[in-house]
Amino acid sequence: MHDDRTLIEGRLKRVLDERIRPAVYPESVPLDVAVWTAPGEPVPVAEGLAATPEPIAVGARWGAPWGTSWFHVTGTVPAAWAGRTVEAVLDLGFDENMPGFQCEGLVYRPDGTPVKGLNPRNQWVRIAAPAEGGERVDLRVEAASNPVILDYHPFLPTQLGDKDTAGSEPQYRLERMDLAVFDETVWQLVMDLEVLGELTQELPEDSGRRHEILRAVDRALDAVDLQDVNGTAAAARAALEGVLAAPAHDSAHRISAVGHAHIDSAWLWPLRETVRKVARTTSNMTALLDDDPDFVFAMSQAQQWAWIKEHRPEVWAKVKKAVADGRFVPAGGMWVESDTNMPGSEAMARQFVHGKRFFLEEFGVENDEAWLPDTFGFAAGLPQIIKAAGSKWLLTQKISWSQTNKFPHHTFRWEGIDGTRIFTHFPPVDTYNCAVKGSEIAHAARNFKDKGVARHSLAPVGWGDGGGGTTREMIAKAARLRDLEGSPAVRWERPAEFFEKAEAEYPNAPVWVGELYLELHRATLTSQAGTKQGNRRSEHLLREAELWAATAAVRAGFPYPYGELDRIWKTVLLHQFHDILPGSSIAWVHREARATYAAVAEDLNAVIRAAQKALAGDGTRELVFNGAPHARAGVPAGGAQAPAADGRTTVTARADGGHVLDNGLLRVEVDARGLVVSAYDLVSGREAVAPGRAANLPQLHADFPNMWDAWDVDAFYRHTVTDLSEAEEVTAEGDASVRVVRRFGASRMTQVLTLAPGQRRLDIDTEVDWHETEKFLKLAFPLDVHAERYASETQFGHFYRPTHTNTSWEAAKFEACNHRFVHVEEPGWGVALVNDSTYGHDVTRTVRDADSGTTTTVRVSLLRAPRFPDPETDQGLHRFRHALVPGADIVDAVREGYRINLPERRVTGGATEVAPLVAVDDDAVVVTAVKLADDGSGDVVVRFHEARGGRARTTLRLGFEIADVVVTDLLERPLDDAPAPARDGGRVTVALRPFELVTLRVRRA
Repeated sequence: MHDDRTLIEGRLKRVLDERIRPAVYPESVPLDVAVWTAPGEPVPVAEGLAATPEPIAVGARWGAPWGTSWFHVTGTVPAAWAGRTVEAVLDLGFDENMPGFQCEGLVYRPDGTPVKGLNPRNQWVRIAAPAEGGERVDLRVEAASNPVILDYHPFLPTQLGDKDTAGSEPQYRLERMDLAVFDETVWQLVMDLEVLGELTQELPEDSGRRHEILRAVDRALDAVDLQDVNGTAAAARAALEGVLAAPAHDSAHRISAVGHAHIDSAWLWPLRETVRKVARTTSNMTALLDDDPDFVFAMSQAQQWAWIKEHRPEVWAKVKKAVADGRFVPAGGMWVESDTNMPGSEAMARQFVHGKRFFLEEFGVENDEAWLPDTFGFAAGLPQIIKAAGSKWLLTQKISWSQTNKFPHHTFRWEGIDGTRIFTHFPPVDTYNCAVKGSEIAHAARNFKDKGVARHSLAPVGWGDGGGGTTREMIAKAARLRDLEGSPAVRWERPAEFFEKAEAEYPNAPVWVGELYLELHRATLTSQAGTKQGNRRSEHLLREAELWAATAAVRAGFPYPYGELDRIWKTVLLHQFHDILPGSSIAWVHREARATYAAVAEDLNAVIRAAQKALAGDGTRELVFNGAPHARAGVPAGGAQAPAADGRTTVTARADGGHVLDNGLLRVEVDARGLVVSAYDLVSGREAVAPGRAANLPQLHADFPNMWDAWDVDAFYRHTVTDLSEAEEVTAEGDASVRVVRRFGASRMTQVLTLAPGQRRLDIDTEVDWHETEKFLKLAFPLDVHAERYASETQFGHFYRPTHTNTSWEAAKFEACNHRFVHVEEPGWGVALVNDSTYGHDVTRTVRDADSGTTTTVRVSLLRAPRFPDPETDQGLHRFRHALVPGADIVDAVREGYRINLPERRVTGGATEVAPLVAVDDDAVVVTAVKLADDGSGDVVVRFHEARGGRARTTLRLGFEIADVVVTDLLERPLDDAPAPARDGGRVTVALRPFELVTLRVRRA
């Protein structure tokens, strides 16, 4: 049979390609085409429709990079086609790549009604079924000539990623603009043969079912007259009825198909283009929902829904109706599908607050699932946030991309740092762009790791990344696979329907504890430093703006800026999308992001200044405002008072060159190379720097990953390293600082090392004028600490990782994420390294010699220089702040991390002090937000968590009379099962579990 099988499969391929598929459109006539090209950025739909086009011929070139062309397509259905199905076939110049990575279009009727999107896998527009003959065809196509940035060949630097550098050369050639007869029977035959042909490829060679299908296919092909495919297609279909009717076995794997189009909110296109991508895709999906009663489509990212509402009201009307019908499903409950490693605690919480609230307010839909198919790993603090938002499930696919270790489950419970468990599913189909191919469906069943105890999995079906969504071909294949022997059973279902079934059948699902680390795309923690710095600073400015505005509202009647804060939060959340914050988008995206963050900073600083001025009053007395969650230099957290007197730091010459800084708490030696050779903790009598080593050592690596330049750093980058140990200048500066200047390659680094009076930390301000290519810059701190694990901050707590590489799981984590601090510790003494805007780092453990133990080296990642997709990544001037904190325990690390990110502010006024609106009595309890309730009621909302990793009982002192206090979820809704906190006047006492997150809503008397 092997030879027969090969012959039949070869025959099937050729007949399909050369005879049957071409017969889907047996007759066609050309349409008349004219075009108007918008002079710059996209214009409103009404303007594009009203423009006067000029004739253009098929074969003509069109479309400068990032341009918009409005095609006017007209014609008449021939009278001879009466009674037949007629479609327009519109090929703008597509190639065979996935939709979303090249030119695209949205078809309108003359009155502005959207019809559907155009892309390589969706070139048709239904005109009539059946036609009467003589119908007038009048269509307008808003066509985007987005350039091809990614074609999966070697990733070469390109200037096409920014409209300012992309040039004006036309990108596309108009290929086909025809009116054609659509033969439904031939198209259905294509679907029959594709499904059966793909199924035979997955069945065992000696399978009786495989032989049965091959024989039926052979008979069907015999029935096809190759000179009259259209006249014999029905007979060929009849020959396949038997094998297509054979039902699946009861034990077959069950796949919940969810129509989907993962649309990156920005990536190889700018944000403005995503607005149009969403409109194209949703127009197609609402049309498909009308055509097929079983189809269900789910779309995540509330921001994208909001874009449709704002920019495409005519599309929004169709979407709203489809949601009301229950088949267009809002999914995920987040503002965008964000990165989850780098967003801070409050930002991660607000992703759910703004996402869930949008779907609740617009549709009355409560999302129970977090939907993050493409995010690059998941922080260990996320389960608690999902639960606190009122959700209970998580879906992602990306972990299947891990290069080293295969994750052991597809369905499991994920436990976060506080013990919260979330029912989680990784679709074993291993793609969020499932096209219902036989190979994909069979892979899902074979790959499913929880066989024997579960048999349900989910498949997101539709073209994604750049949009496109589900196609009629995918729907047709799913219909045939609904109940087909030899295949998993495929059903269209909503995400909630899948999760309910999956959780019910697997009540004792295994548990995975800790982060879901993606063993890939590790360099996204460092690429595009300016974007990351903008995010970090925006998060902390938002904290301050809410804190001081709420305090001023209660204390001084300041008008709380609800609308402005809502707008800015949504802007910052949008830029946490998993190709913006990670630095993996084109130059245009990051250029705009830098400008956006600058505007955000200006707006938030204006709010902060106005609120603090309202609190300070009129006068010339200086007040120090402390926006950090811990007291600093005598100023209470969230309060202000007159500045305290500082202590003193001495700077003396070092015998062997360099300088010694001493403030009575720390003594730091900076040698003639500008390196820190000693950081001696005078309080405990411990040295922080490993013997014979030097800290604050810049190190440069070659950085040329095997693939995915902006995304990846491969382990072999460590094979070569250059220590940038030579300095051209090491000088004392002022009363407490040393200035160090280095040059390397075409770049320059200037550092100022400061030991401030009264502080047990060494501040390191680094400025790099960076002009390297394909290099990776790190800053190394070899510490005299024997530690088998270290802590790095994550959302609402910290997470421990090993310093050793005992197994491949540990070895794969050679670059990891932290927020404000990394902390290494022996029992009783530790060291923290805190930062104001970096995320990537590595920690290694080395033996010094046989007698002197180990060195734990912490290295922070500063800059990279990949050339794709942005050939100028990170070129230019950057500033970073770090601080080395010897003698720090974990609470010290938390405290110093906040302090370096929230510098004190000095304001003149008439007040002698500003009392905090909220104060806690335990430094292990960190207040992450003080704000007024989002509903405008004037209630005060306080969010806090236990940060040490142990139990705590804390008393909150509220600076106003309390009428009522309740525990709420993140959306500020009371939790029915939460006991009321103990109250005593203006004090509220709360007991917390390790890392527990609590939100209180306090009504003022």
